[in-house]
Order: sequence, then structure tokens, then C-alpha cells
Amino acid sequence: MATALKTRALRAGDELEGAPAEEILGWAVEEFGPRLVVAASMAEAVLVDMLARMRSDIPVVFVDTGYHFAETIGTRDAVAATYDVPLISARPQLTVVGQDAVHGRDLFRTDPDLCCRMRKVIPLDRALAPYRAWAAGSRRAESASRANLRVVDWDARRGKVKIHPLAAWTEADVERYVAEHNVIVNPLLSDGYESVGCRPCTQRGAGRAGRWAGTTKTECGIH
Repeated sequence: MATALKTRALRAGDELEGAPAEEILGWAVEEFGPRLVVAASMAEAVLVDMLARMRSDIPVVFVDTGYHFAETIGTRDAVAATYDVPLISARPQLTVVGQDAVHGRDLFRTDPDLCCRMRKVIPLDRALAPYRAWAAGSRRAESASRANLRVVDWDARRGKVKIHPLAAWTEADVERYVAEHNVIVNPLLSDGYESVGCRPCTQRGAGRAGRWAGTTKTECGIH
């Protein structure tokens, strides 16, 4: 099964390169139906909006780390109230207080990779487990580490197809879609935060410069 899925993913990635985002997501919806899940960080709801216009039985998963800004949780709640799609909030096994008790206070400072793994990567892995494919809103323009994103790829670690419908989009493309479809946007994006993650590890800044500022860390490990 995994070999066949990988072959399908890589072929689709070649065939759909250059296609509109709606066509790429539409392929995933048609190919996998409810065995597809969409991951949303709640910076904006572009991918959720696109999905909701196609089908209402494909879930959206949001990783609730316990460290989010209130504005991000508010955006999640607004998305849940607005769109007719199932919304799953995936949470870590330990609360923030429990993590502090086991690993010491403010693990995000002493071992940010472990903190991300416990509060982001593992909860998302659990949430993705029942599905064959997942889609995310990652874009090539966001950072050098994402510059070679394929629109459809094979997620070898999880053994799933991964879809990036917005891979080729610029910030202007996102803004255009938001304006045309009145999409919900996290208010922090209008307050100097161009990339929004967990509150302790996110500062105002252009692009992803405000994420883990002052360290060499650039990704949480999800992607």
C-alpha cells in the first residue's frame, strides 16, 4: 500500500505542478475523500475556506499546544463557527503545568526541539494517524527551507501523501484570496506578526524572522 501511495503522490506532484491551488486541493479531495485531513495553523483560513467550498466531511486539524496567543485560539473558534467542516483540536498528553513538573519550567527555552516535539509533532502525528493523506498551507516563499516544496509529495516518516496546494503562492496571492472571499485572518497578522506560532517563541517580524528569534531553529519539526 505504501509503495503504491508513494508512486501516486510523486506522479501527481509532477502532473499538478503549475496547476491552480483549487485544482491541487480538488485532486486530493477527489482522490482521498474523508481519508484526507487538512492541517491549519490558524494564521488565516485560506485552505479551510477552499476546502469548505468543495466538501463538508473532510476534517481540519489544529494543534492546540497550550502556548498559543489568545488571538490564535479566537481565530480557531471563529473558523469552527463559520465553516461547515469538522474541526479537531489536537492536544499534547501533558498540560503546560504537567510538562513543567516533569521537564522543568519553560522547556521552550531549555530544549525547544523537545518542546516542539511534545506539544506539536506528536499530537499532530496522533491526529493524522487514521488518514492516508494530509494537506497543509505551507508556501515556498515563506523560507529557504520550504523553497523546494512539491505540490504533492510523499511524507516518508508518516507514510502518507502530503499536499501543498498553496506551495507556489506569494503573500500577494494570499491577500488576494482573503479579500475576494472575506476569509478569516488572525488579527496578529495586522500587528506586526507575519508568521504566528506559540506565544513564547514568536515575536513581531517579517516573514518567519520572528519565529525562534535569536536561535538557529527555523522549523518545529512538523514539516
